[in-house]
Amino acid sequence: MALALYIHWPFCLAKCPYCDFNSHVRARTDIEAWEAALLADMRHEAALTANRPLTSIFFGGGTPSLMPPALVETLLNEAKRLWGFTPGIEITLEANPSSVEAANFAALCTAGINRVSLGLQALDDNTLKFLGRLHDVKESLAALELAQRLFSRVSFDLIYARPGHTPEAWEAELKRALGFGTSHLSLYQLTIEPGTRFATLVREGKIAPLDDDAAADLFTLTRELTTAGGLPAYETSNHARPGEESRHNLTYWRYQDYVGIGPGAHGRRLGMATIRHKKPENYLRAHAERRHGIAEERALTPSDQAMEAVLMGLRLTEGIEPVKLAARFGFTGADLIDPAKRQFYTSIGHLADNGAILLVTEQGAPLLEALLAELVPDTLVSA
Repeated sequence: MALALYIHWPFCLAKCPYCDFNSHVRARTDIEAWEAALLADMRHEAALTANRPLTSIFFGGGTPSLMPPALVETLLNEAKRLWGFTPGIEITLEANPSSVEAANFAALCTAGINRVSLGLQALDDNTLKFLGRLHDVKESLAALELAQRLFSRVSFDLIYARPGHTPEAWEAELKRALGFGTSHLSLYQLTIEPGTRFATLVREGKIAPLDDDAAADLFTLTRELTTAGGLPAYETSNHARPGEESRHNLTYWRYQDYVGIGPGAHGRRLGMATIRHKKPENYLRAHAERRHGIAEERALTPSDQAMEAVLMGLRLTEGIEPVKLAARFGFTGADLIDPAKRQFYTSIGHLADNGAILLVTEQGAPLLEALLAELVPDTLVSA
């Protein structure tokens, strides 16, 4: 089975909800300590998952594109020594499109990164300001152009269904995005999360979220434009040329094992869920005491695993094979998918079901979250 490695670098350029600038400044002078901790964390996971070569590695978190390239290279060399790499391994780095980070791209390419995911988020400056981004469009496009020259595979993300977002505006923006020629796009609808600045603005009446019908129309438009542009959806929010799908993210959605190291990293391996200490100081303390950064490790019941596999797998346009998936966790297909709901939603065109493969149709895709809640039987949820 596939095995993926996620490496979380928690430090950002500026204050954010997940870390603090002072920690980032300390990290610049404590690279040796971080290297030792990350390597020890990696060795702990490798001892449990030996003889399973890595299919992908993903550097994510705060600002991983500001990691010292020498550290990236050291981590990759150790990962290769511990696990081995499958041919053509995908090694992705998440980056903000700032000129500061882009200046690090060439060295990161030399260190072994072969795919970059850029957080452009929008293609107009007013929207970037609304989203709280520090970069502008000119800076974004310069970073994108440099990334396309250096790396063999490039993806970027955009956020749509913003307050007041019209089909005409989104069509123009998305067509422009498709014109840049990347092989992968991640296109997310704006969600208003409790406790965020956006939630405060909604509560104060300063912005009004797009209603569900308008958001669904934009979702449908997105599918139409990306398909016409040669990057059809392969997951709810992700679009790629055939063969250019994110192998790392497919590991998650196909519910295969991945190990996560670094502060705040989550993992799923050997039927266990792992969570690393989130605060950098706690993570380093755990490393000093136990030689790994795990804060919580718990066994997932077969029901937990089966439910997660269904919820993740139905996000993919390839769908799931309920009988095979059920057998993997010791159930029958009827245990995973409510038979009556399966038949009903197939009859009205929200699901396609040939008996072996079950998938959400284009008609059902805008209603995915509601469908998932309906299809998973209460007996599995409560098991």
